[in-house]
Amino acid sequence: MVGGGVIGCAVAYELGRRGAEVCVLDRRDVGLGATQASAGMLAPFIEAEHAGPLRRLGSRSLELYDQFVADVVGDTGDSVPYERCGTIEVATDAVSSARLERAANELSRAGVHCRLLSGSEAVADEPHLSQRVCAALLVPAHGFVGAASLTAALRQAAARHGVAFLTPCAVTRLAPTDAGIEAETDRGPRLGDVVVLAAGSWSGQVEVEHETPIPVRPVRGQLLRLRWPAGPPLTKVVWSSGCYVVPWRDGTTLVGATVEDVGFDERATVAGVTGLLDAARELLPATTRAGFEAVRVGLRPGTADDLPVVGWSHAVPKLLYATGHYRNGVLLAPLTARLVADLVFDATPDPLLDALTPGRFEAASTAVAGVQVAAGRTRS
Repeated sequence: MVGGGVIGCAVAYELGRRGAEVCVLDRRDVGLGATQASAGMLAPFIEAEHAGPLRRLGSRSLELYDQFVADVVGDTGDSVPYERCGTIEVATDAVSSARLERAANELSRAGVHCRLLSGSEAVADEPHLSQRVCAALLVPAHGFVGAASLTAALRQAAARHGVAFLTPCAVTRLAPTDAGIEAETDRGPRLGDVVVLAAGSWSGQVEVEHETPIPVRPVRGQLLRLRWPAGPPLTKVVWSSGCYVVPWRDGTTLVGATVEDVGFDERATVAGVTGLLDAARELLPATTRAGFEAVRVGLRPGTADDLPVVGWSHAVPKLLYATGHYRNGVLLAPLTARLVADLVFDATPDPLLDALTPGRFEAASTAVAGVQVAAGRTRS
């Protein structure tokens, strides 16, 4: 297993539970990539107008979460912050209000319990909201989980099922051999019958013999941790076009997150921090009195279609991909773990995998090349 973020740890845990011998390699320590800057939101129906495979993936994974957390906690005894407190997505103008109305109608038709609130109803439900809010969409099934706590607990739970962790250990190359796949690392070669590449934004940086790198790009996200001021706390996750705000029961609040295509630059910036603070103050005026505790930065693994890459390599036998989860790694961890383990143990592939296959990028490149050739012939 290459990669020790929440996806890598979840997959390792599931494989270990099923009896596989697993070793996790990560260039850092566990959970220090995109996971460390995740607010842990579990909200597949936010921005509900974007239906399609990603919503189906998120919905399926959310259904698994209660048991997933219960299993991890049961195996370790660790405490994992986990709440299904609901989300309230707000609008502050007529355009966004109409969008929420369409989303509410679509979710209702799909059987998802939700409520469309007027501005006054929204403020009555969450008194910290700005008076500028003119409508809101409440989805009670949503919630959040402590991403760092969950990943640490997954590591402990996996270890109890025999999973080994070798960190830091940078994997630079994967090459098929007669005996399996050899991983070249800065700590010497490692051989595995099957290798799962779950290195997030760094997945494309691992050279894979006979295969073009998976087009996963880093997308920087900055996340703030604030100390909520004295008085009644927030009760739900709040979402707007400018930011989201996640309330923790220890009195802190997470505000995120920026979306920045800046390559492998993991620096926090003044622009990122002030932009999030401005958006949070506009949404929740009480934020002005909050204490500033920390800023975290993570590089989320994005793909061209915003869908994860999960499935067998088409060029290298016994190489599995589990990467490209972008902003949904925590949400999709239980489902990804199950999908990957089913593939390793030769279970019937889930139809959801059809949209996630690594080969879709090669197919897209071939199609583009074909169009370009055809265009060239027309011009001649």
